[in-house]
Amino acid sequence: MAQKILQISPEDNVIVALQNLEKGEIIHFKDQAYTIQETIPAKHKFFMNDMAVGDAVFMYGVLAGKLTQAVKAGSRMSTDNLQHAAEPYAFRSVNYQWTPPDISAFAGKTFMGYHREDGRVGTANYWLFIPTVFCENRNLDVIKEALHHTLGYAVTGPYTRYAQALLDAWQDQTALDAVALQPEPEQSKRPFQNIDGIKFLNHQGGCGGIRQDAALLSKLLAAYANHPNVGGITVLSLGCQNLQTQDFLADIKAINPEFKKPLYIFEQQASESEQSLISKAIRQSFEGMVQLNQLTRKPAPLSQLCIGVKCGGSDGFSGISANPAVGYCADLVVALGGKVLLAEFPELCGVEQELIDRCVAPASAHKFIHLMQRFDALVTNAGSSFSMNPSPGNIRDGLITDAIKSAGAAKKGGTSPIVDVLDYTEQAVKPGLNLVCTPGNDVEATTGKAASGATLILFTTGLGTPTGNPICPTIKVSSNTNLTNRMSDIIDIDCGPVISGEKTIAEMGVAILNYCIAAASGECIPKAVQLGQDDFIPWKRGVSL
Repeated sequence: MAQKILQISPEDNVIVALQNLEKGEIIHFKDQAYTIQETIPAKHKFFMNDMAVGDAVFMYGVLAGKLTQAVKAGSRMSTDNLQHAAEPYAFRSVNYQWTPPDISAFAGKTFMGYHREDGRVGTANYWLFIPTVFCENRNLDVIKEALHHTLGYAVTGPYTRYAQALLDAWQDQTALDAVALQPEPEQSKRPFQNIDGIKFLNHQGGCGGIRQDAALLSKLLAAYANHPNVGGITVLSLGCQNLQTQDFLADIKAINPEFKKPLYIFEQQASESEQSLISKAIRQSFEGMVQLNQLTRKPAPLSQLCIGVKCGGSDGFSGISANPAVGYCADLVVALGGKVLLAEFPELCGVEQELIDRCVAPASAHKFIHLMQRFDALVTNAGSSFSMNPSPGNIRDGLITDAIKSAGAAKKGGTSPIVDVLDYTEQAVKPGLNLVCTPGNDVEATTGKAASGATLILFTTGLGTPTGNPICPTIKVSSNTNLTNRMSDIIDIDCGPVISGEKTIAEMGVAILNYCIAAASGECIPKAVQLGQDDFIPWKRGVSL
C-alpha cells in the first residue's frame, strides 16, 4: 500500500498528506495517533501538536512560518493560521563536508555535442537573430516567417489546418462542431541537418527607459551570442538606439576575447530600404548557415555539461519528489566535474544560512548575502516582500509560505558545496554548484540561467507550465503522475513514482541524468523544444518575484 503521510525532517512539527485524508480519520505515526480535524487534501499538511499564536512552525527542518491562530493537532495548515517567517542569516566559518554520490555507473560516459573553438561544448547548434532594439522586432518576425517555413523549422501544430477546416465548414454552411482537430502530418525534412534551429530574441528594450537598462540588456544579448549552443549570429540594429552595436560587440569581447563565431550586423538607418535590409540579412545568414551546417556532433565528457535547475508552477509535492530528484542529478553532475546553476533568489528565502554555510570561499558567501539583501531591499522599498512570492496556484496546492516554497525549491541544487555566486549575466566558469541571481519569475529566471551558460535546463513543475528557452533545451520534470498524465504534451519526466514509493530519489535522479545525456546528444527532443516554446524576458533589475 502506498504511503499516506510523510514527515520530511525529524525537526518538523507538521506532516505532509501524500493522499487525501478525511475528517475524523486516525493517522498513526511514531507511536502517536492523530485525529484529522478537517479534510486534508493531498499535498497539504497537518499540525502534529496543539499550538498557540506566535508558535514557530518547522518544515524541511527550517523555520517555515509562525502561527496567527491557535491550532489543534490534526488540523490543516493554511494561510488563515500561518504567516511567513524566516530565520536571520549571517556569515559564519563552517567546515562544510560533502559526500559525493556514487558515479561509477557514469564512468567513461559521454554525450554527443557541438565542440566550439573556445573549448566549450554545446548540446544544440542554433543560428541566432538578435535585435539591439524593439524597433527591429517586426523585421525579425518577417525574417522568421520566411526562414522557418522554407528551412523546415516552423512549429505550427495542427491549428492552421484546423482553422482552415472551420473556415471551409462555415463557407459550406456545415456544422462547425463537426470539424475535428487532426494530428499534424510529419514535418518536412530540414535541409540543414546539423542546425537544430533558427532562434529570434525579440524583446522590448534597447531604447527608452534608463541607460542602465540598455547596458544590462547588452550584456545579456552578448552572453547569448557567446553561448556554446549558438553557432552564428545575425544582429539587426535601427541605429539611433541607446544600445549601440559597438557596446554590444565590446560586451562580447569582455566575455570572450577570442570570440570567433560568424556575426553579421545590419543597420536599418544605414540601409537603402527595409527590403534591402531584410533581403541582405536573409542572404548572408543563409550563407553562414551553409557553413555552420558542416559542424557535426562529437563525443564530449559529461564534465562539459552545464545544467540549470528551475521550478515553476510548483505544488506541495515539488519539494519532496521532483526537486530532490533533480538535486540528486545535480550532485551527480557536480561529482562528474560539470556545472550546475541554481537561481531564483526570492525562492531561497529561509534557507540562506544553509547556502552560506556551503560556500567554499568567504567572498562567495559575502557576495550571496549582498545580492540577497540588495534584492530584498528593492522589493521592500516597492511596498512588497519575498513573502508574497507564492502564487495562488502554489498556495492552493500546499505551498502556504515563501519559506516552505523556498525550502523545497532549494532542493533542486542538491547538497554539494557552492563554488561561486554570480550576479545576473555573469558567466559560470567554475565546475560545481553556482548560485545565479535572478527573480523567481519563470521566464526571467530561465533567461538568466542561459545567459550564465546553462546548456540544458531541468524545470520541475507540479501544476504544469509550457516554459522553454530559445537556445537552452528545457526539460520538464513533473512532481506527480496525475500531472504527467493530464499534460503529457509538455512533460518529459515523471517523478510521481517517488510519491507512490515505486522509486527512490536516487533512482529518479539517475534516470533524470540519463535523460539529460540523451537530450544533450540530440537523441531525444524535450517537449518544450518540440513545441517551439522560445520564451525570452530580460530582467531590468526592477521588482520581480
